[in-house]
Amino acid sequence: MGEVIVDEELEPALADLEGFERIWLICHFDRVGPFRPRVVPYRDTREHGLFATRAPSRPNPIGLSLVRLLGRDRNVLRVQGLDILDGTPLLDIKPYVPEFDARVPSKAGWLDETTEERRVADGRFHGGDGER
Repeated sequence: MGEVIVDEELEPALADLEGFERIWLICHFDRVGPFRPRVVPYRDTREHGLFATRAPSRPNPIGLSLVRLLGRDRNVLRVQGLDILDGTPLLDIKPYVPEFDARVPSKAGWLDETTEERRVADGRFHGGDGER
């Protein structure tokens, strides 16, 4: 569980967001290392092309996170499933609309074949150990 604190002057823009179960958070990856065209993502032990992963070492530091919206108190959103580092600059918020955003079933490339069961990032892309 976490909180997303939106600038107070933007609070009116949050009106009616409470009716959505999930929201997209678009952010600026301000602490990632340089662009790397091939990476070993934390959910695998093999190297993959960057664009076939969710690794943050991108040529453009834009991040995207889908979270469950638990509630709102003025300019503070309570969310679940947040996978963004504390203090990461938020660029935009968009509602998740199943009709537009969900495409089930869908193939997930190498993730459909991996045997790794890791579900939490290990820090290899933001200065933690395990840099590969």
